[in-house]
Amino acid sequence: MKNLIVLLFLSTLSITFGQNQKLLVSKLNHIPVKTDQFLGYDQFGFYYSIKDNTLSKTKEDESFQYKNPSLGKITKVNFQNPLKIVLFYEDFNTAILLDNQLNESQKINFSESITPLLVSAIGIASQNKLWVLNSLNQQIELYDYLKKTSKSISTPIPNKIKHYQSDSNKLYWIDDKNDSYSCDMYGKITRIGKIPNFEMIQILNENQFIFTTNNILYFGDYKLPNQEMLIKIEILEKTLQNFSYKDQILSIFTSEGITNYKITKP
Repeated sequence: MKNLIVLLFLSTLSITFGQNQKLLVSKLNHIPVKTDQFLGYDQFGFYYSIKDNTLSKTKEDESFQYKNPSLGKITKVNFQNPLKIVLFYEDFNTAILLDNQLNESQKINFSESITPLLVSAIGIASQNKLWVLNSLNQQIELYDYLKKTSKSISTPIPNKIKHYQSDSNKLYWIDDKNDSYSCDMYGKITRIGKIPNFEMIQILNENQFIFTTNNILYFGDYKLPNQEMLIKIEILEKTLQNFSYKDQILSIFTSEGITNYKITKP
């Protein structure tokens, strides 16, 4: 992915789809799966899914499950660290930390924190901390889940967040104006650029993303300031329920199951 050749340069501040440019993929396999939501794969080859509000972690004949109906609907699952999985139940302002076999290791009710928080976004960070967006002040905070304390690190975010992701070092988000940003552990906020209108999206890193519009997949790359490359990704499926990308494998989820593709450089 990092070595993708720029095939089309766009004019300053403009976004144009590369109608004649296509990113070819090769089919690896298909896994029949009946589930409500497919979430993606971790680095050990387990895929995560949700059916009837129960989280499942599956690999061949191995499967683990977790459910907690008392907390309502699962809002977000973060398995960036498969040894410390984060489930978020927004209706109850609560996060559950799970181990690699989906055993509950900690329950965090943010309303009962030393300084109460109203969390609308969450992710695992480094050094025993969680990224949280505190809706009470619209600031990004780092929550220490061992000490049960939180520290604001950013200025207030002015616009509503419509999509967010995180890794151990940064929180990424796209606001309701389709502007994308990142925030590091020191609270430095960086504007990445304008994202095209999308139905589903996955941010790969600070420069790259995959998204759907009109049920068509595109790969986007910010190579130069205010310039974007957008390339159509050719897959067989015409109706997608979700997709996930990891380690050059693009996984497409439909009502028929999961189809895994290897991305081929153009």
